[in-house]
Amino acid sequence: MKSYNNIYLIGIGGIGMSAVARWCRHAGYTVSGYDRTASPVTDALESEGIHVHFEDNAEMIPPSPGDTLVIYTPAIPHDFGELNYARSRGYRVIKRSEALEEITGGHRCLAVAGTHGKTSTSTMLAHILTVSGEGCTAFLGGISRNYGSNLLLSDSGVIVAEADEFDRSFLRLHPEGAVVTAMDADHMDIYRDMDDLRGAFIQFGRQCSDILVVRKGLEGYFRDAGISAEVRTYGPGGDYYASDIVSDGQGKMFFTLNAPDGKIEHCHAGVPGEVYIENATAAAALALIHGTPAESVREGIASFRGVARRFDIRFNAHGHTYIDDYAHHPAELAATIASIRQVWPGRKILGVFQPHLFSRTRDFHLEFARSLSNLDSLLLLPVYPAREEPIPGVSSSMIFEHVTLQDKRIIQKRELLEEIASRDIDILVTFGAGDIDRTVQPIENLLKEKYD
Repeated sequence: MKSYNNIYLIGIGGIGMSAVARWCRHAGYTVSGYDRTASPVTDALESEGIHVHFEDNAEMIPPSPGDTLVIYTPAIPHDFGELNYARSRGYRVIKRSEALEEITGGHRCLAVAGTHGKTSTSTMLAHILTVSGEGCTAFLGGISRNYGSNLLLSDSGVIVAEADEFDRSFLRLHPEGAVVTAMDADHMDIYRDMDDLRGAFIQFGRQCSDILVVRKGLEGYFRDAGISAEVRTYGPGGDYYASDIVSDGQGKMFFTLNAPDGKIEHCHAGVPGEVYIENATAAAALALIHGTPAESVREGIASFRGVARRFDIRFNAHGHTYIDDYAHHPAELAATIASIRQVWPGRKILGVFQPHLFSRTRDFHLEFARSLSNLDSLLLLPVYPAREEPIPGVSSSMIFEHVTLQDKRIIQKRELLEEIASRDIDILVTFGAGDIDRTVQPIENLLKEKYD
């Protein structure tokens, strides 16, 4: 990448793409790009000196193919005008995963993969390394609440990377150490079947040179797969696990972190819920093996403030709580709902869910319905299509008809604020990976005005 002066990103507002854009800007390149719509992320990029436009207009690409690298997200349609123009005019055009491969080459890379949990785990790992004083450069799949960014910068030579299985992107990475948090069915528009999905994760494990930390129960897939890295486990029954978990009922949780060479007692989860404790255990395991002192691990876990849209407590006062969460897979929904019930036992949960992708809704509508039935009340929004065209016969109704709750409604997103205002909220949680994020601040403002 050093031979270029200009970096142009197609899909620059995506959370992974924007981290690459920020790194390129910091590295001295002139950075610009396209995204479909303006967002808080594109607003932030523009405030940092990165020009962003919102129309498919090839004239916005720097006019010098030999001096401009074009990076695109695989979520962009293959027939997108700017992408095809760049290819036809002799620009070097690469996917984000290829750019990340070039950036991480020659560095000590610690990567976190998994069908869910990877953003929180990688962000916590990066925070622990920062707290320890070693530091790291980190490419994250969410906005860290500690740093207000999805990019951390350091000259330590260590890079923490969230390793995304979508489009098999993580197979571009060759980390020194890695975590695999989960291998549940997802992205079945990319993978033929579960064997294909698991095979990709196994290949990722083969590309890890020193240490591979996997959630307990997954180790069998890796230990007999010709992987040279040492395989360790985390979670209940694993090499690294949490015990003595105590909740004070007000959102604070405490636990002991158990490792093969001793215990780290009096850990305080900076973000509540068993999901976060499990993610903290994974991050701590890789950090400890990497050589981070135990006291820094304890301090990092306690001072971690979480990730925007991951068990993101937006309002919690006077007996009313609002949580926003990125969950868009049935297992993620079930885990987050279970964590809420553990932290705030006995309270009533109203969930708002926006399904993400027609294909995912078609493939997992029964599983979504089972997870959402663990709520007390449900408001279900239409499917957010993202990169997909509608699939005939696929809609939120497929989920709705199998939800066993009595209090359930399908509503339009434009009706959401009025519906929430009409209810007495105990715990409200919004779920989804689509544009439901645009409703978070208005909902928070409404609840503050109503209850604070």
